[in-house]
Parts: sequence; structure tokens; C-alpha cells
Amino acid sequence: MSRTQTAQLMDGTSLAGRMIEESAAHAADITRRTGTSPCLATVLVGEDPASVTYVRMKQARCAKAGIKSRSIGLPAETTTAELIDVLAGLSDDPEVHGILLQHPCGPHIDERAAFEAIAPEKDVDGVTMQSFAAMSFGLPGFMSCTPGGIMRLLEAYDVELDGKLAVVVGRSAILGKPVGMLLLAKNATVTYCHSRTADLSSIVQEADVVVAAVGRPRLIRGEDIKPGAVVIDAGYNPGNTGDVDFDTALTRARLITPVPGGVGPMTIAVLLAQTVEAAANQLGIRQSRHPDQEFVDAGRAGSRRGHCPPSSVAESFTSRCVR
Repeated sequence: MSRTQTAQLMDGTSLAGRMIEESAAHAADITRRTGTSPCLATVLVGEDPASVTYVRMKQARCAKAGIKSRSIGLPAETTTAELIDVLAGLSDDPEVHGILLQHPCGPHIDERAAFEAIAPEKDVDGVTMQSFAAMSFGLPGFMSCTPGGIMRLLEAYDVELDGKLAVVVGRSAILGKPVGMLLLAKNATVTYCHSRTADLSSIVQEADVVVAAVGRPRLIRGEDIKPGAVVIDAGYNPGNTGDVDFDTALTRARLITPVPGGVGPMTIAVLLAQTVEAAANQLGIRQSRHPDQEFVDAGRAGSRRGHCPPSSVAESFTSRCVR
């Protein structure tokens, strides 16, 4: 690719819109056949302005897709034990099909313990250890939403991953690590990097696919992008700035996601699609499914037997991830 050319933008907004339309059609079908609408419960601890905005955005998207939303707001001083009790109650509530714990929850909360209180068949955000295991072993289940959205984008733009070198910059449990596993499942050769990787530039320069998910503005220099590479910028920093130096990368990449309008909308679209799938599974409705969203009917019983859960594929929170 000539350096005078401009990369094609990967339009996450349009693709997400089509996905939400499909989710709305499936939700309407479920409601018609069962008399029950898919329901997503969101749990928010405290009143962090960004988190409040994210939750409201998700509620608006739920309404657009015909998905009921239940919002549970908890005071900032809520303890881990109290939060776990709330999540366990939602897990046992048959009227709730998906659970989203908005994070971060605050430094005093053990988020991992809270995530593990979510029933696997309702983990539509793909945050539990069992969901990660399902992604890693290629078993049926939900993907973490942002990695799931990234994979949908790559598929929509016919990006060939077999044998390609994919460099993932970021190692969070809900973005960097799982997206690497999903890329590996598509036969990409995956290299994990992060903010402390020595000579990051030389590694990025060899990549056919770059996934930036570390939450540091413009950490990835545009001049390090290999000509013709595919660039997925999952970072979102103040000033609508991603983790990639966009203007320079635009002149070298073949495909690149804008910030905003690339990965972010896809995260929410996957969340809604998985909520509808969770409802269909729990209500015994069989629907046509995307290959990355297979379900089995074992439900929670599977996890009780010690198996990886059958249930488990948002705006980007990479700025808050472990670097």
C-alpha cells in the first residue's frame, strides 16, 4: 500500500446498527412466542459520571432493540459481600436473562469475586473466569463484548487471519487476553504486548493486524504501522483519542477503526445480541445464531458438573484496564 493512500475506515457504527436491528427482530420473536421479553439487568455501584453515562446509553440501546432493562443502583459504600448478594439474587431471578456489572466498582470492591457471582448462563458481558475458559478452549459460550465486537468487525471486512501475525497491545482480562485467544482460534499467530514491553515499536512494525487496547493515548505510533496492516483501536481516551496515532496510521494501514465510531458501538451491539441469545437459551427458543454465539442447553448445570459454561460471546473501558 502506497504511503500516499488512505486506509479504509472500519465503520463500527453501521455494522452495530445492523446487529441491533437483528437483535430487535429476534427479541420480538421471543416475546411473541413466549410472552416474555429478554431482560438485561445492569448493576452500578456509586455514581461515577462516565459509568452513569454508559449505563444510560445501554438502556437506550436496549429499548431500541426491544429488550427490557432493569437498573440497580447501589451506594458507593456498598461492600463486596453486599454486591455479591445482589448479583446472586439476579442470577436466581427467572425474569432476568442477562447481567451486566458496570465497572470499575471502586477500589474497595473485589471485582473478580463480584464477577464470579454472576451465573454463567447470564454472563452476557463475558467477564467470568468460566467465560474466559470457554473462549480459550473454543467451547460454546459468550465472548467478552469488546473482543466479540472486534471479531465481528474483522469478519465483516473479510480480514484473513489464518497465518497472519496479530499483535495485541494490552493484557486486561476482558479485552486484551480474550481477544488474543479469539484471534488464535482463527489461526493467527498472536503476540501479546503491553505498556512495559521493551522495544514495542519493532514488534508492532511486523504486525499484519494490530489491536491496541492499553488505554494510553497514541501509544502506538503511526509510523510503526506496517504498510497494508489492519489496525483495531480499542482505546478511548479524553478528547476522543484512541491508543493509535490515527492521522499517521491512516496513511499506512489498509483498514483502521476510527475513535469514536469503530469498536465502541460494536461492544454494545454484542452485549444486546448476547442478551437476546441468553433469553432464547433460558426460554428454550432455538434461533439461527452467528457462529461465534453458539449455545447449548446444559445451562448452569454444566458449570455445576465442573465443565466450562455453555453460556458465554461496551463502550471500551481500556483506559481503566490493568496495563
